Formats: sequence, C-alpha cells, structure tokens
Amino acid sequence: MTTDAVEPNRRDFLVVVGNAFAAVGAASLLWPFIQQMNPDASTMALSSVDVDLSPVKEGQAITVLWRGKPIFIRNRTKTEVASAVDVDVKTLPDSLARNDALPTDDPATDANRTVKGHENWIVLVGICTHLGCIPKGQSMGDERGEYGGWFCPCHGSVYDTSGRIRKGPAPRNLEVPPYAFSSDTKIKIG
Repeated sequence: MTTDAVEPNRRDFLVVVGNAFAAVGAASLLWPFIQQMNPDASTMALSSVDVDLSPVKEGQAITVLWRGKPIFIRNRTKTEVASAVDVDVKTLPDSLARNDALPTDDPATDANRTVKGHENWIVLVGICTHLGCIPKGQSMGDERGEYGGWFCPCHGSVYDTSGRIRKGPAPRNLEVPPYAFSSDTKIKIG
C-alpha cells in the first residue's frame, strides 16, 4: 500500500482564490439591495420622540406627533385619576390594557395604562379605534363626553380619563404607545 499525499498545486490555489474573489464580488453586488431595505434617516428620526412635560400644568393636555400619529399627553387632576382608578374593569366594553409595554392580555386598569410613580400622566395614541378619527378633548373648551376623557364627534365614541372606551361604536381602548420617563419632566416615546 502506498500512501501518496496529494500536494496542492498551482491550479488548486487558483480555484480557491477565484472562488473567494467571486464570493466577495457577489456580496458587494448584493449589499446595496440589502441596505435599501433598512429604514431611511427620516424614519429613524421619528422612531422616538423626546417630550418636555414641564410646561404642562395639572389639568392641561398637549399633542405631539410620533410616527405620523397624534399622541395625547394629559396631566390629569387628582379627581380624574381617582375616577379612573375606581372603574370596575368588568364593566368596560374592552377589558384589555392595550399597552405596548405590557402583555396583550393584561386588564385595562388605570395602573396598567400609566407608569408607576407618574399616575397623573396619561399618554395615548390619539386615534379613535372605530374609524380612525381624532377625538376631541385635548383643548380646554373641547367636548370630553360624560366620562371626562375624550369624545369622538364623528360617531359618538366616548373615552374616560384613562383612554378606555365607555360608550359608542369604538371596539377598543385608545392604545398606549411605548414610553418611559427619562426624568420627572421628560418622557421618551418609542
């Protein structure tokens, strides 16, 4: 038995180098196509929004844009917080919290729709869940409905001070976007 070891020759070297060169060339041709699937800079800039809450006094509300959607931010009064906490979740048309920071099956308690330690602040996506209208209730003179929250005049949906649907055709509570307090007076949405 002879054991002849096959020694690499020049042809083997050229095959390996040629294959490596082809792989690098293919990757360089595919890179622009893969890169174009990433979101552009303007989209990335809108992926999160920093909001200064210091000018918003108790009982006032502001609206900011995040990802092209209106975000309702309200500094609720103690009375509004107390009335939102006292609601029995079993009596609500939609008993789910609809909070992006919580599991989908969490109940719609006021605590599950706010951030602990900042219960006076409610942050909601300001789009009616019926047909996508913008509910009234952000301005001081707006109609807020019988529950003191938001009222959609298009079809009569009424939301309470926690953004939960109480009356009308809207099937779901107003959604709570992902947000966090970076300080006592600043939040980051997204």
